[in-house]
Amino acid sequence: MATALSLDNEKPLLTLEEAKSFVRFHQQQGRTVVFTNGCFDILHAGHVQYLNKAKALGDVLVVAINSDASVKRLKGEKRPINTQEDRAYLLKNLKAVDAVLLFEDDTPLSVIETLLPDVLVKGADWAVENIVGKDVVEAHGGSVQTISFLDGRSTTGTIEKILNAYT
Repeated sequence: MATALSLDNEKPLLTLEEAKSFVRFHQQQGRTVVFTNGCFDILHAGHVQYLNKAKALGDVLVVAINSDASVKRLKGEKRPINTQEDRAYLLKNLKAVDAVLLFEDDTPLSVIETLLPDVLVKGADWAVENIVGKDVVEAHGGSVQTISFLDGRSTTGTIEKILNAYT
């Protein structure tokens, strides 16, 4: 039986209020805060490249991850593969990521409205006009950017490879 990681001393997840204070502090120091979100279920090279490119758009990268319940609603009953705690732990320990928080809703709109990042980033599979939070960020003088994905890298593709290897 799998056991949960002991995260007592590492606290990879910030609360929304802690994240807001974190963002405000860095903005007051003149740093550009970049925000992105996603499930980040099975971490792969495409995720890491995407996060590195997101970080390059500013000074500080904040990542909001979907809760386990949110991932189930969006991706189906068999997902997520990894728990929200494990996903947060992995992300927080990537060089590019400065802060990680969790959100329960299906979209991060309320998180974006609270944090008001300088740059909002999503994958290039999203049309800029359809990115949740675009209007909020732009209304506060921020920008919205898209980043292309690394071809052939996806969580769904990874799951399919694993399943095909054992059938």
